[in-house]
Amino acid sequence: MLKGKQRAYLRSIANTLKPSTQIGKDGVTESFLEQLDDMLRKREIVKVTILETAGLETKETANAICEALRAEFVQAIGSKFTLYKKNTENPQIVFPGHEQAKAKVKAENVTKKGRVTKRSVR
Repeated sequence: MLKGKQRAYLRSIANTLKPSTQIGKDGVTESFLEQLDDMLRKREIVKVTILETAGLETKETANAICEALRAEFVQAIGSKFTLYKKNTENPQIVFPGHEQAKAKVKAENVTKKGRVTKRSVR
């Protein structure tokens, strides 16, 4: 389940994305779901367009796809919606504040404030 700030961050990423795939008159098929799952595994975030000929509701279709693929719904605007699914093996998107912790490297001959010690000057 995404938190509000995480969803907002994903919306900011999705703002620059172009739709990767579209749903046509055939609707949501098994092959479409497989293709979308592969895209989510590689990119983690995908924008989908529903064509007028499909005759599907955007939010209902997005929620049905989320259930089928165990993905997270990010947003729906008009006939486009965005989905997110975290890749546990090779994550592409790192949320702000969740970066990997880095080990501190102690510099020799430097004080805590970053100044050179008197010993190192001699």
